[in-house]
Amino acid sequence: MGMSAGYYLASKGLHTLLIDAFDPPHSEGSHHGEPRLIRHAYSGDPVYTKLAIGAHELWNEVEQLTGESLLVQSGVLNLADSNLFSYRERIAQVEELAVHTEWLDAAEIRYRWPGLHIPDWFAAMYEPAAGYLHSEQCVKAYRKLALDKGAELLTNTAVQKVKARKDSVTVYTHNEEYHAGAAILTAGAWFSTLSPFVQLPIRAVRKTVGWFETSSPAFDSGQFPGFTLNAREGSYYGFPSIGDNGLKIGRHDTGTSWLPGEPLASFGSYAEDEADLRHVLEKYMPEAAGRLKRGAVCKYEISPDENFIIDRHPVHPHVWVAGGFSGHGFKFSSVVGKLLADLIADGQTSYSIQPFSLARFNDQSDIT
Repeated sequence: MGMSAGYYLASKGLHTLLIDAFDPPHSEGSHHGEPRLIRHAYSGDPVYTKLAIGAHELWNEVEQLTGESLLVQSGVLNLADSNLFSYRERIAQVEELAVHTEWLDAAEIRYRWPGLHIPDWFAAMYEPAAGYLHSEQCVKAYRKLALDKGAELLTNTAVQKVKARKDSVTVYTHNEEYHAGAAILTAGAWFSTLSPFVQLPIRAVRKTVGWFETSSPAFDSGQFPGFTLNAREGSYYGFPSIGDNGLKIGRHDTGTSWLPGEPLASFGSYAEDEADLRHVLEKYMPEAAGRLKRGAVCKYEISPDENFIIDRHPVHPHVWVAGGFSGHGFKFSSVVGKLLADLIADGQTSYSIQPFSLARFNDQSDIT
């Protein structure tokens, strides 16, 4: 979100400084380990679907500006045990926003994607225009665009503290301080390092993903879609085998809490790192349950209700915070960066961000 905002701010002619504790793209946040799903048919507040549509348009625009291929419209198949969950209501909701979806029963799912071994009580919502993003290439693209527009980037520079006065913000690093008229804070799972200037109800969680060898071309990119799976085993998501790298799968629910500065346990440190993923593959996609080719660890930044936080600082209105993207935010990073830039430069955005307000946490004492 920060790199995207940097580009759109610089595009508006504003003197823009980007500060990153690492050298993006990197493996210390939530964007590494290609790729990330981009879906349009969201539940909850309609603003999510509107943002997803806007994000898709902006990703296409970035592709045109850079000549890079960032978004693959593979389709996304949202599978669910009908005894636990139904997509019928969501399909009806997004039809009003002109999002094309298809409701598929188990027989149709097995016919279209024979690699899926699902029982008869499963059904799915299929989004043919959805797909996945090459996340690290996306970050590189926005970095290049931002620098080309005159933004400055400080890499491997951790922010030690932030202070604000009525019309200014000061950011302190280990050997320098920087002054600006406004600031955007997008620290992800590292938000606690900005305390006490800002304290958000965000929990950082260790998450794992794995790439598994497949024995059927049915799971290859171009044949198999991105997918989500809601079953008794839990909530999962994944991608086709891209370039013979293996089918990628991760678990969205569960996870181990993590604090910045603590060691992040590597993949395989816990038996469930591989076991949870393999169990689901063996049950529903057995021809994709081969040898583990690679495992990786990343971080979620989870808000209490798993909805985003995009709002002014409670005390300093010229400081904006954006966080709590809860494991489903990357697809939105293009449009979130742009709306943040619009708020800084123009004082308004065309999107409703009221559902992301800090006010919904007013009964919690850790917001300052």
